[in-house]
Amino acid sequence: LGVVGTAALATLALCLGSGCSELGYYRQSIGGHLDLLARAKPLDEWLGQADTPAALKQRLALARQMREFSVQVLELPDNPSYRAYADLQRPAAVWNVVAAPALSLDLKTWCYPVTGCVGYRGYFDQAQADALALQLRAAGWDVGVYAVPAYSTLGWSNWLGGDPLLNTFVGGSEGELARLIFHELAHQQLYVADDTMFNESFAAAVERIGVRLWLAQHGSEAARTQYLEQQRRRDDFRALTMRWRGQLQQLYASPLSEAEQLAAKAQMLDALRAEYQQMKQQRWDGFAGYDAWFAKVNNASLGVLAAYTEGVADFERLFEQQGRDFKRFYAEAARIAALPKDERHATLRAVS
Repeated sequence: LGVVGTAALATLALCLGSGCSELGYYRQSIGGHLDLLARAKPLDEWLGQADTPAALKQRLALARQMREFSVQVLELPDNPSYRAYADLQRPAAVWNVVAAPALSLDLKTWCYPVTGCVGYRGYFDQAQADALALQLRAAGWDVGVYAVPAYSTLGWSNWLGGDPLLNTFVGGSEGELARLIFHELAHQQLYVADDTMFNESFAAAVERIGVRLWLAQHGSEAARTQYLEQQRRRDDFRALTMRWRGQLQQLYASPLSEAEQLAAKAQMLDALRAEYQQMKQQRWDGFAGYDAWFAKVNNASLGVLAAYTEGVADFERLFEQQGRDFKRFYAEAARIAALPKDERHATLRAVS
């Protein structure tokens, strides 16, 4: 889940003062976020309107319960975020572009004031994301464009009403709704510039811990079963892709020629897709939700997976180490976050 629009007004001021060549990109980022905020109305308004569909009212009431749970149980920030709702009239909040070299899993990065450098470029308009992807492909990059249902402004927009709930994710399952709310709030709890792996792994760990607690205390048996099934498929997906990612890393580090590596890469990606089809039929009863991802799998899509989830298990162990106490967990995570990047990652990996 991307961090888009953060400190947009400050960024625009910096660009205007320096003749920033990226002004067009920042304009779309600011404009897209301000449009999103303009569409948002407090939950009480939506719930009180006679023309609000009953199904939407049910989801918004559920989301409001989850928001209170995030404060009272998960100790996440108590602020205006996710206490309003906006219908964007589109299927995604933003579209992220990711890119990697043809023979490397290292993501191309883009750097911004405040948020630092990240391995993606976010757009509120899919056509603009597709245009950048086309340019990058023409330059020889492996490229992916993926829809993002939610994003965080890291708390910078709370003075404008905060990050709202969106039509792009409120209709999902109960577990998925909780997952997105807890994940995005976790970014407001802790964020480190220039370290996507740390940030996303921390938020994913908070999300997983939080959803388990929510479903145990408030979820129905059907909701728990559905979430466990979704989580099992996510775990299967991660295990499969990380194993093949490791094999590709070995290939790219090998002494084979560029042509030999390209040929071997194509064979390995074909084998990955074949193994996915087998897993889909044997373990997932034909569930096809990942078909589009595997149809376009490349270095960029594999690279972003590791950037987002590599440290999740370490953070979950840190939570257990801190006695399952959220305040202690956040404090220790913040202490680790303050370390230099290499030491930060080493300390996180050493958690037992």
